[in-house]
Amino acid sequence: MKKAILLSGLLIILMFQGVHSQNKLTIDATAEGQPISKYIYGHFAEHLGRCIYDGIWVGTDSPIPNINGYRKDVFEALKALDIPVLRWPGGCFADTYHWKDGIGPRSERPKIKNVFWGGVVEDNSFGTHEFLDLCEMLGCDAYISANVGSGTVQEMVQWIEYMTSSEDVEMANLRRNNGRDKPWNVRFLGIGNESWGCGGNMTPEYYSNLLRQYSGYAWEYGRDRLTRVGCGANGNDYNWTRVLMENAGRHMDALSVHYYTIAGPGWNNKTAATGFGEELYFSGIRAGLRMDELITRHSNIMNEYDPAKKIGLYVDEWGIWTDVEPGTNPGFLFQQNSMRDALIAATTFDIFNRHSDRVRMANIAQTVNVLQAMILTEGDKMVMTPTYHVFNMYKVHGDAKLMKSSLISESYKFGDDSVPAISQTVSKDANGKIHMSLNNVHPGKEIRLTVEMNGAAVKKVNKGEILTAEKYNSVNTFDNPQQVKPGEFKGYKVTGTNTLEVTLPPLSVVTLEME
Repeated sequence: MKKAILLSGLLIILMFQGVHSQNKLTIDATAEGQPISKYIYGHFAEHLGRCIYDGIWVGTDSPIPNINGYRKDVFEALKALDIPVLRWPGGCFADTYHWKDGIGPRSERPKIKNVFWGGVVEDNSFGTHEFLDLCEMLGCDAYISANVGSGTVQEMVQWIEYMTSSEDVEMANLRRNNGRDKPWNVRFLGIGNESWGCGGNMTPEYYSNLLRQYSGYAWEYGRDRLTRVGCGANGNDYNWTRVLMENAGRHMDALSVHYYTIAGPGWNNKTAATGFGEELYFSGIRAGLRMDELITRHSNIMNEYDPAKKIGLYVDEWGIWTDVEPGTNPGFLFQQNSMRDALIAATTFDIFNRHSDRVRMANIAQTVNVLQAMILTEGDKMVMTPTYHVFNMYKVHGDAKLMKSSLISESYKFGDDSVPAISQTVSKDANGKIHMSLNNVHPGKEIRLTVEMNGAAVKKVNKGEILTAEKYNSVNTFDNPQQVKPGEFKGYKVTGTNTLEVTLPPLSVVTLEME
């Protein structure tokens, strides 16, 4: 009897050790890692709903506190986020936008109908000057989307000259007459947007010929100041990538791809952003993780034509897309932002970082009040979303070196399906500090993780930060803006010269700084 009890106890201990040992992160400190572009933490602001108007721009006469027309609270929040790049004016809006409508005295700018987003009247009070001045104020790079769907090569060339030329030419002089003597530093130029859809319903063969034409003139007038971005695929349209790489690979510096996470059973079956249960929590996490397959397969095609990886892959629209909030304009795409969305952002960053040899930029859709927004506004109120806090925690990896690592993680199971419970990024910055981001997507289990550093000692952990919530559908509201917010993390212990034990609460994003 005693022998049976001892054997039973031993079995329990071994089972416990087996569960514990499967959660292990091994870091190779001896290998030189690949750089993680800071532009992976980029943003997107389209003339859609209340992203620009009420979100970023309220005008100089607004009672809402502003800095030369820019909402003061939003500007300060974005400034604190150190956003590296901002994409504008679209999106679908870009291929209906004629830039000359948005220059000169605001009272004289023509009004147009925003045919894609709500059919509202656009007064063009936020145009080229307002956007590029904002980028300067934020200290971020500008990513302009040129109109290919309804525009012309000449229109694009004149816009390039207006923004970037310092010479005595007509467009540069027009800019000077409008109050800006010095040209702006515009780094990125998108040659159209979603040309397979709202940007012209084109075939890849037709668009690749246009890309060759537009890109050639963009280079002539922009020279090496402009990174020319070809319009890439919709999700898993791998044929689009192949045709563009084969027909126009020499005519672009980067190729985009768009992918939106849909938590429901299909594109036309989006679900509510709030109040959802575990089934939609799990399916949202699973759909977000599909980004890894998409990037891998698009990259493999690009590798066939560009083995040196000179052409970057830009995921310049991504994020979770849910139903709009009840009572809001369906064309404005205003949705709430939960702890689930924060974990989707964090696990997506881990995917981007792993593929940073090819992925050189990503732009969350969108910055304010639209889709998976950083910030929500209502009148003079503003709230930072859980996704905002993830961006703030992950920005330490920008322009750092990805450290080679391998992760053994237990699974988070739901029904007959499962996903890894843990995801991670480890990087070393220019000052030699190591930043480790760890995510536990399991909604009901605390997970203990062993971290082993091969080739270096763990001298100390300088600080830890955690974002977590009581529920996966927890959100920040205007009445309760601090329900989901970062806090100090102390759930770690240095257990050896090169080992660390980390205890990750359910539904958590953790970042540690070590040396």
